[in-house]
Amino acid sequence: MSYDILIRNGTIIDGTDQPAYRGDMAIKAGRIAEIGRIHSGDAAKVIDASDLIVAPGFIDPHTHYDGQICWDPLVTCSSWHGVTTVIMGNCGVGLAPCKLNVRDVATWDLVNVEAIPFEVLKKGVTWDWETFPQYMDAADKRGSGINLAFLAPLTPFRHYVMGEDSMDREATMEEAARIKALIKEAVAAGAFGFTTTNAPQHIGYKGRPLACRMASRNELKAYANALRELGRGAIEIIVTRNPYRMAEDEYALLDMLLTESGRPVTWLSLRRRFERPEALEEILRVADAVIKRGALPQISNLPLVTQMSLRQPPISFAPYPSWKPVFNASLEEQKRHYADPSFRAAFRNEMQKPGLFTPEWQRITVNLAVNPVLKSLEGRTVAEIANERGQDGLDVFFDLAIEDNLELRYIAMRADIPEELLDDPRTMIGISDGGAHVDQLCDAGYCTDLIGTFVRGKQVLSLERAIKRITSEPANFFGIKDRGRLAAGLAADVVLFDYNKIASAERPEMLHDLPGGGRRLVVRAQGIHYTIVNGEILYDNEKHSGRLPGRVLRSGAVVS
Repeated sequence: MSYDILIRNGTIIDGTDQPAYRGDMAIKAGRIAEIGRIHSGDAAKVIDASDLIVAPGFIDPHTHYDGQICWDPLVTCSSWHGVTTVIMGNCGVGLAPCKLNVRDVATWDLVNVEAIPFEVLKKGVTWDWETFPQYMDAADKRGSGINLAFLAPLTPFRHYVMGEDSMDREATMEEAARIKALIKEAVAAGAFGFTTTNAPQHIGYKGRPLACRMASRNELKAYANALRELGRGAIEIIVTRNPYRMAEDEYALLDMLLTESGRPVTWLSLRRRFERPEALEEILRVADAVIKRGALPQISNLPLVTQMSLRQPPISFAPYPSWKPVFNASLEEQKRHYADPSFRAAFRNEMQKPGLFTPEWQRITVNLAVNPVLKSLEGRTVAEIANERGQDGLDVFFDLAIEDNLELRYIAMRADIPEELLDDPRTMIGISDGGAHVDQLCDAGYCTDLIGTFVRGKQVLSLERAIKRITSEPANFFGIKDRGRLAAGLAADVVLFDYNKIASAERPEMLHDLPGGGRRLVVRAQGIHYTIVNGEILYDNEKHSGRLPGRVLRSGAVVS
């Protein structure tokens, strides 16, 4: 037998939680031809995997590469870390469907929710589509290094039907019926479900509420029914308005979505906040019944650490009324606003209530200053500087930014890792946000970090269990039928890595490689030897093969 690739003597972990074993794998015509002990056969490429783990390619369930796939066919940084499939269109925000004359609306939605600079999107997005099926077809035609799976984000669907009214009110029955038909069309064409958000920080065009937030329960019921009628798809939603608790109406929303769709639901987000660590278990307790029915919260194995500048304020400030004039304002307007004593007084008052931003100035550090006078403050906390200046932490937070013409960048530690939940079937590991918050954070390396830190380092879970968590579990949840496992006949998405070296780099790098020279944080991978997508080598020891073997995956596709 002649194969395309023959992997010899690797330690095979098949993604199903079965014990690792020594074996071979043969790949032909994009699929796994044989697995186990292969005694004869030649191949165009033979890989000696004696010192390597052979695992299914990783599947990232929560990304925002909706625009980036237009200019970055390798879908970095995710593909560097052994990810062979990304699921995008999360949080109810995206770029399709979209009419020609309102492209700026969709663009600003991504700017405000996912912190991707407007100029980057303006220069990089190709706009060779109008409808959602056309958007998927355009991605297929364009080509990709890894597989792309799409969720239908509710905001552009509502805007497509309702126009700017979508940001102000619920849909009429007739409008909801049209939106439902479009969502049904998208899922029938291959989308893996739809997404929305309940989060008050999610603002869109001109600082107005993201359109999907205005959807009524009756609307959402109709859209959930679309999935029931098709018998496929999942729902992703940001459900908790308060990071410390799940309200009764939020629980009822999850219950309704499960009931009306008959499909799984994944919700965000479950984080252990430093200021209220006990809240995480309380949310799990309240949500227990819906979790058992298939509403899985997403968690991260990475601490929530963000870089931020006040020139492009993070969405954690969006729920505060005093901040509304700041978003999408000019530099001079922002500086005047931050310096205004009445703004600072209003913000102090607003922070008395629980929110996404907490004034823990000892956890906010000056990371980078452009003004030479401020360079000595890099690496120091706002609390330390405030103490030296004899000022309040909030005043120092704004004063330093103004003194650096809003170029100054902070690092904020906002949440810790719930290690005890990494092996917990009540949760899904995800929330990488790959492609979003481009100069604030980069969590695309969560897969390599999970193995390097929590399997090899801390031994929180077994390697077999960790692989299952980031392969077959998300594949099964979203209905990706022929990925996430290693078995004869399935798609040959495979990652080979050195267990003793696999890791996510400790420090991110700042690159200026976005369209127009825009900057982004990236995190490199370590220990990945080969990444194989649809039976073709994408990376060989970190070097791109020149091929683009990825494809657009379609829900409901029959395994051939």
